Amino acid sequence: MKIAQKILEIEALCENLLKKNTDGGLLKFKVLAFAKLYSNLSVSMIIEKLGIKKSNFALLTAELEKQGLLCIEHAEIDRRCRILKLTEKGENELDAFYQKVDELLGATDIDTERSLDILINYLNKRI
Repeated sequence: MKIAQKILEIEALCENLLKKNTDGGLLKFKVLAFAKLYSNLSVSMIIEKLGIKKSNFALLTAELEKQGLLCIEHAEIDRRCRILKLTEKGENELDAFYQKVDELLGATDIDTERSLDILINYLNKRI
């Protein structure tokens, strides 16, 4: 199987698995996770990594901000640049999501963990 086919299959399977366990709110958790993982990246760079429309992202982040899950701040170096910050409530909700998914998937061996890390690093370098 070609790498593109494998990546599409992995993406589809993961999305399907996670959607079933988030009541359709998967994009919310993607935004929260990326805000935590890439706390030093600008909003526009996070949008690029997520691969969603800027307008959709703006609507969702406004709602997440209203719910008290994240806040949008201006970067210290360049005030035109905006960055996402998780609130304590956002951290707690994301941690609960991670715990739920971990329980669903069960324990993984070290080789699986390493393989996933390698795949993530590989894909991040291409974006």
